[in-house]
Amino acid sequence: MDWDKLRIFHAVADAGSLTHAGDSLHLSQSAVSRQIRGLEESLNTTLFHRHARGLILTEQGELLFDATRAMAKRLETATARIRDSEEEVFGELRVTTAVGFGTLWLAPRLPKLYEKYPDLKIDLMLEERVLDLPMREADVAVRMKEPSQADLIRKKLMSIRMRCYASADYIARYGKPESLDDLSTHRLICQTPAAPQVAAGASLVNQLMSSDVRSTLTVNNYFGVLQAVIHNLGIGVLPDYIVEDFPTLERIFPDIESGEVPVFLAFPEELRHSKRVAAFRDFVQDEIMAHRRTIRELRDRDAD
Repeated sequence: MDWDKLRIFHAVADAGSLTHAGDSLHLSQSAVSRQIRGLEESLNTTLFHRHARGLILTEQGELLFDATRAMAKRLETATARIRDSEEEVFGELRVTTAVGFGTLWLAPRLPKLYEKYPDLKIDLMLEERVLDLPMREADVAVRMKEPSQADLIRKKLMSIRMRCYASADYIARYGKPESLDDLSTHRLICQTPAAPQVAAGASLVNQLMSSDVRSTLTVNNYFGVLQAVIHNLGIGVLPDYIVEDFPTLERIFPDIESGEVPVFLAFPEELRHSKRVAAFRDFVQDEIMAHRRTIRELRDRDAD
């Protein structure tokens, strides 16, 4: 199939007009029309319905436009990757991470990244499923365990733990439990035990659930748990990185927490020289360092 004809077809389908497409392609209307007729003849089909108000794609035209649109997007992405390996940071970057980390920690910090690189187009994919980076389902991943896939560059960012928290207003109204036995007079809020989550978090939830808990609320992600906790519904199991952004929360049961959960950043070896990946990596590392400083300051303040 003639690539040049496909390029012209895509422009016409996108513009809905031979004239407008010709203007964008710097071709005459007659030249564009000839190319479209040639493409229709080669495919033995009609691609456009022609009427006074412009051009409308036929069913066959829609199928071809879907294909050329996907091709155009892939070419745009490839062009951006080639250019950003040598020039400035811009273009699409597909980032995947867990729902909790993405909503509670990463997304609130992204304005700093966009301020520095306003031409970035980040596609943030929040899900517990591990996307296949070597197969390019995403460009960069932030995962709550060390990646097992081969051909990945990986770096440990930090470690987190799941702990119990309640709002200051909740504690003022219902008191602060001192032991697990006291959970019998409180509501426990946590991720649904069967929901996809790190094993350490699930183990802590099971430990707490084994106590005589009066009432529970289970949610399938940490964002929902946090919303319930800050609205004074009970005591929640949450990752410790929330403390920086929600300083009104108070820790419950200081001696009870999950095991350590490592947080890794990973990307395919072939993106080692990508400017966009490097910009995101450096941004996350800088934010992690700032996060650690804040946590130390909060810890020192609480110790005084």
